[in-house]
Amino acid sequence: MAVEIERKFIAGPAVLAHCRSGTPLVQGYLFTDDANTIRIRQAGERMLVTWKSPRRGTSREEVEFAVPPADGAVLLARVPANRRLEKTRFRVEHAGATWDVDVFGGALAGLILAEIELAREDQPVVLPPWVQREVTGDPRYRNSRLAGGARPERSAA
Repeated sequence: MAVEIERKFIAGPAVLAHCRSGTPLVQGYLFTDDANTIRIRQAGERMLVTWKSPRRGTSREEVEFAVPPADGAVLLARVPANRRLEKTRFRVEHAGATWDVDVFGGALAGLILAEIELAREDQPVVLPPWVQREVTGDPRYRNSRLAGGARPERSAA
């Protein structure tokens, strides 16, 4: 089973100058509780089902697999609107590392989150100047919570 080690940050609008071409994502949360998150994600033409365990620090277990686009579309269509979110993901390089920068749309417009995946929990990270503050442990910034209608602060201008 794969282990995802990730840190998440609020990013300011200055990052947008580094965002070239992105991938539109639509995520629907099929199930969430204290121990599991199961989602369906449309990433461009691909459909992916993902299960994630609870976070322990910056780590959690993750299983992800592709499903046929038609099957994924049926699953996503059955997810209520208040359990979905839309964002565009950009890959941004900084100090030899690749960041995933998510620019949210819809009711979450104005929110920009940046994530970096690490090889180990104690791996040093050089923060870009457009990073505002870390929200790795803040449950308000979990995508499953954002899709559920929680409205955290917008990125500062």
